[in-house]
Amino acid sequence: MMQFEKRNISMLMDLYEMTMANGYFSDGDASNKVTFDVFYRKNPDGGGFSIFTGLEQIIEYIEGLHFDEEDIKYFRSLGLFQEEFLDYLKTYRFRGDMDAFPEGTIMYPDEPILTVTASLLDAQIIETVLLTQINHQSLIATKAARIVRAAAGRRISDYGARRAHNIDAAVYGARAAYIGGADSTATIMAGKEFGMPLSGTMAHSWVMYYDDEYTAFCKYAKNYPDAAVLLVDTYDVLNSGVPNAIRTAKEILHPMGKRLKGVRLDSGDLAYLSKKVRMMLDEAGLTDCQIMASNSLDEYTIRSILEQGGCIDAFGVGERLITAKSDSTFGAVYKIAGVEKDSVCVPRIKVSETVEKITNPGRKKVYRIYNEEGNAIADLITLASETPDLSKPYRYVDPKEPWKNRYFTNCTAKELQQPVIRDGKFVGERQSLESIRQYVRKQLETEIWQEEQRFENPHRHYLDMSPAYYELKMSLLFETGKKRGGHDDAL
Repeated sequence: MMQFEKRNISMLMDLYEMTMANGYFSDGDASNKVTFDVFYRKNPDGGGFSIFTGLEQIIEYIEGLHFDEEDIKYFRSLGLFQEEFLDYLKTYRFRGDMDAFPEGTIMYPDEPILTVTASLLDAQIIETVLLTQINHQSLIATKAARIVRAAAGRRISDYGARRAHNIDAAVYGARAAYIGGADSTATIMAGKEFGMPLSGTMAHSWVMYYDDEYTAFCKYAKNYPDAAVLLVDTYDVLNSGVPNAIRTAKEILHPMGKRLKGVRLDSGDLAYLSKKVRMMLDEAGLTDCQIMASNSLDEYTIRSILEQGGCIDAFGVGERLITAKSDSTFGAVYKIAGVEKDSVCVPRIKVSETVEKITNPGRKKVYRIYNEEGNAIADLITLASETPDLSKPYRYVDPKEPWKNRYFTNCTAKELQQPVIRDGKFVGERQSLESIRQYVRKQLETEIWQEEQRFENPHRHYLDMSPAYYELKMSLLFETGKKRGGHDDAL
């Protein structure tokens, strides 16, 4: 757990969560069991997938959830809550259950990635933290994966802390970027807390402090002979920066038995300049000296630079990664799916004039379906009581084309949600950051269609339903339609 996370974050909630909790408590409904799902409706940047991230921080939050005397005092000052409810909060602990995809799982719209089954009060007050963690880290991890794909094997480092929205966004953003495939971060706090590799060079101020560029380079090389990467664009890349870097390599590093590790470009036409710099370094015998580029990069600028033949070995990506600038919200939501009555979960469905906002009701399972080659061809929602038998052709329903008879043939299935919390206690197995990162890489390299990873017009991953689950959803929509009184004839 990060040091600044030792603060009590239990108060990170929207006011309505606590006013509803107080109301449930007052009405005697607080202990009634319910089921809530976390899901999202679209992938950022029009992409074909997203990456589930932030689960470790949710577990830490659940384990430490409590209200101290200062919290109770503040609630009392609002004049909204009855004293019996405030007394209850003094010894409050979360006692519910939680199931979720393993962190790092490739995920798709409209499927439940995390499910809470708990008392109505327990389920309600954790909404904000669940969405805060999932929305932020999943957004950054997904953006990082796109940037890594564009770099086509070249190293990516997170340089974004100074442009992040706050301290938490910088540190957790670095964590998420690493899960998404970034190789390192410049943020020391993230490196310390999460054991992530660090990377960094120098700022222009180092070069500008000294009387001349060559002196600045020499000073740096003498201090860091094993890791000298020189920033060559402070004055003039081709006429000053690179010649002085070459001179530093030959006059300072080579006599020490060291090599110049790299040069960095932070402005100008990066494709053009990198090709010229490569030629100059090679002609000087510095064929092993690498070229790093930074300066407002994202997946599209990186792809364009490389398509133009840019000779860049590593990219430092800042604000467009750490803020996911091109699509800066993720949009996961937390919706009630069922209410337990007489020990039976009665499904609930949200109906909207916007079709995309109609929810998938009830307790359910999510399976990933694989073909014989191990490719993930679809996800399947079933009733919680169902286990699909794929030893023979399995009929499923595509909710976008329900009239068609379709079957999974010669396929296997893996249930995605796994137990995480039981009775308020963590029951899973903690995963290292490195193992989560490798899990993401394995899925993208061996399971997820390359067509789903395109930036433009990616293949749509199918979210299918078992016939029984589809029938449940349609029957609830029909019953809800009857309650609403049929068509609305208003224009």
